[in-house]
Amino acid sequence: MHVTFALFADAANLSQEGKLNILGVFDALQVATLPALHPRATLVVHLKGSATDVGQHRVTLTWLSPSGTELWSSDGELGIAAPPQGVVDMDFPLIAQLDLPLDLSGGYLMRVGLDGTTHAEVPLQVRTAANAPAPPTPAWMS
Repeated sequence: MHVTFALFADAANLSQEGKLNILGVFDALQVATLPALHPRATLVVHLKGSATDVGQHRVTLTWLSPSGTELWSSDGELGIAAPPQGVVDMDFPLIAQLDLPLDLSGGYLMRVGLDGTTHAEVPLQVRTAANAPAPPTPAWMS
């Protein structure tokens, strides 16, 4: 089993047909002050597997601050049943709504582990209004 993609979004769901819908993908946040809490960020992880992956698997999420400090972690079990006859590839979308604690400006990292091995790292850049880069001057204004 492997991760085909992992990202942060405003929302995600699975349709009745099993289609993964993702809204508002982001990789940066601006907050007024720190420390702060970004409520209800949606982490989307798309796993791809095959019949060889049948069984129980442990999924781990670890949220790391810019200083490398672990702010929280969580784990759970993913049970994979045998696919129907003739099915070769299986999709396993994981959707988690998370409150993200933010203590510093800089680059955060959500580490996604599967069976004790890191399979993806999702970066998130956090800035305050004081350290946000100035918008570029349009060429027509120079």
